Amino acid sequence: MLHRVRGLVRGLAAVAASAAGLAAQQPPAPPLLAIRAGTFIDGTGAAPVRNAVIVIRGDRIEAAGAGVRVPASARVVDLSAFTVLPGFIDAHVHLSGRPVGAGDWVHSAVTESEGDDALWGAAHARVTLLAGFTTVREVGADHFANLALKRAIDAGRVPGPRMLAAGHTIGISGGHCDANGYAPGALGGERPPLDGIANSPDQVREAVRLQVKYGAGVIKICATGGVLSQGDEIGAQQMTEEEMRTAVETARMLGRRVAAHAHGNEGIKAAVRAGVTSIEHGSFLDEEAVRMMVQHGTWLVPTLMAGEAVGSPGTAAALPPAVADKGRRAWEAMQRSIRLAVAGGVRIALGTDAGVYPHGRNAREFELLVTVGGMTPMQAIQAGTMGSATLLGMERDVGSLEAGKFADLVAVPGDPLADITRLQHPAFVMKGGEAVLSPSPNP
Repeated sequence: MLHRVRGLVRGLAAVAASAAGLAAQQPPAPPLLAIRAGTFIDGTGAAPVRNAVIVIRGDRIEAAGAGVRVPASARVVDLSAFTVLPGFIDAHVHLSGRPVGAGDWVHSAVTESEGDDALWGAAHARVTLLAGFTTVREVGADHFANLALKRAIDAGRVPGPRMLAAGHTIGISGGHCDANGYAPGALGGERPPLDGIANSPDQVREAVRLQVKYGAGVIKICATGGVLSQGDEIGAQQMTEEEMRTAVETARMLGRRVAAHAHGNEGIKAAVRAGVTSIEHGSFLDEEAVRMMVQHGTWLVPTLMAGEAVGSPGTAAALPPAVADKGRRAWEAMQRSIRLAVAGGVRIALGTDAGVYPHGRNAREFELLVTVGGMTPMQAIQAGTMGSATLLGMERDVGSLEAGKFADLVAVPGDPLADITRLQHPAFVMKGGEAVLSPSPNP
């Protein structure tokens, strides 16, 4: 009998030890956080509410709204003195890009290396995140620097926003997406489809497939000429409609969307007919182009900050004369086009072309959407939150403060609906449940 009891005790002890071992192997429960918001703007377009609570478990929102209770076990962050909004989304950035006029940017292709691109990108990603932009769409960089940066951010090696990145932009030889103004052979020969240069539907198809092969989550094409490129006319259509359609069809087969750099009206219309998801810049729109965009559901990413930057007299002094002239004409036209698009009901997503102007100032685009574009402050906020999230195809994860989405949020002092410039001064920024910028003292 005693032998049986001892055996039973040993068996129970073994079970207990095994259970303790399993418990030790279990990951710790994700932290529970509750944020008290003085004013709550959720990004959906709903009216702001007072004294809301956002409950965060791990990196996701568990509940958000005015009727939400603070769980007893939650750590509380008091933002009751601030307006709390979703993390901002910039749908058009170039994180490795140096601002126009910063150093010898014209010749950077032969004076700086791939390592320079990577380090510039890491520095710019950090200041973009601290400005409240927790998600960006990076629409083109040399040497796949944007895809390397995305991997580094995803792995936690460098701080930065969530990224949807394009790899290289795709366009014609000598066009806006090419490196122009150098002697033949100065850059080591003509750039292949791997670098985005394509001069036929077959080459476009190859270029798209290569960008996706190396990690591109979106495809960017250059439908028309541009401002900062040398030797091309800003409004001239560069890719044929067949080439654009090939890009769209190939990207769609691979589960990607296409953004089209397009300033000139005919190139814009061809890109819309080809089925691109968004028109970037859209400087020279007319009423027919606006109607076509509405009919096809095409988004406009107006990049007003870039237009303002290249169109200002101060910047013009740092530009080659022909480029400065293009910048002036583009900015004059862009101001008319954005008002036409807003009045005509085109879907607008906030994008800035960061890299043309200094990074970290992205939130001024909200102000320009209101003062230049004629949007209401709430419409501008939606363009930079749920609008951009929908354009990127990320609306299930970001863009609004709703249960199940990433805990990406920004707190600003005052009322941005009364003064949209408040968004340029975030006091608190959170990405995925982790505060990256906090008011003093730290919560």
